Amino acid sequence: MLKEALAFIKQMYDELNLPTTERDARLAEIEHAIHTTGTYRHTTDELTYGARVAWRHSNRCIGRLFWESLKVIDARDIKEETPFLESIESHIKTASNGGRIKPCITIYAQSDEDGPQIWNNQLIRYAGYASKGDPSEKSITKLAQHLGWTGAHTDFDVLPLIYQLPNQPVKYFDYPSDWIMEVPITHDQFPKVAALNLKWYAVPIISNMDLKIGGITYPTAPFNGWYMVTEIAVRNFTDTYRYNLLETFAMAMGYTDLRNATFNKDRVLVEINDAVLQSFKKAGVSMVDHLTASKQFEKFEAAEARKGRTVTGKWSWLAPPLSPTLTANYHHGFSNETREPNFFYKKNTSTGCPFH
Repeated sequence: MLKEALAFIKQMYDELNLPTTERDARLAEIEHAIHTTGTYRHTTDELTYGARVAWRHSNRCIGRLFWESLKVIDARDIKEETPFLESIESHIKTASNGGRIKPCITIYAQSDEDGPQIWNNQLIRYAGYASKGDPSEKSITKLAQHLGWTGAHTDFDVLPLIYQLPNQPVKYFDYPSDWIMEVPITHDQFPKVAALNLKWYAVPIISNMDLKIGGITYPTAPFNGWYMVTEIAVRNFTDTYRYNLLETFAMAMGYTDLRNATFNKDRVLVEINDAVLQSFKKAGVSMVDHLTASKQFEKFEAAEARKGRTVTGKWSWLAPPLSPTLTANYHHGFSNETREPNFFYKKNTSTGCPFH
């Protein structure tokens, strides 16, 4: 821990051009704390800087241009149920921001202290049943049902928050409907799409990752960016192991011949993306298309180069799943080196990009 802590503090003071006298005093303070207690505690400034750099280092994220805008909420001292639920409400509403999505992270106690635990993969997610809903959420749905939750068994039942406070049993909390922004999916040129009664929630708030800063792990630190259109339109709606709606959309759009050589599958997929993007714009909810996101990533690379920093990344995540060859990310490789601070997946959880 000491080596990681000292490296982090040196990096922070160097990047922020802070006085070396203050740096040296802080290094000595941390070294003493670790030698005497086995751990140390970040200041709020260190927590803020560390969380933002963790976003900057997230290899799967195409949206890193905005890493410095992350709003960091220090919830490390929250141990009781009422303030915990209030902090969840605050995060959801602050992030939703009436549709103008704000990147936020709420950070609870470090791993060597007692703090709340969240069992959900995301704070907001749809339940998965035998033949309805999101198949990727079947295990969490079963846990919620075991705790006494009963969903309506539709395709879009918002799962409850499943959490555990120190020395308490696992519980669930049903979100009030006014906490959750959802967007109905329509298409101006294909009115039958509206009759499908599809929707998606506005904010992806990841809650199944550890945040690691300077040797300290924060196991409960939900965070969000905003959606890239393909995340919903290509992956959530049309992956065969998710909602698997390609043929459903095709029928609503009047495409009856889906043989591979007709290219109609491709046409339908483009129109699904158009529908999702149109719908979010109509609802006034932030969303970026994949080509714009790729251009933003180029700007991020250029900004990092000006700072003398190299950009790491996971190519298969930075090349979008729709028309990837139209983006610069597709045409060059990336080092997938893991740098810290960073976010790390917990074992046996689903994966995804932290900010999309």
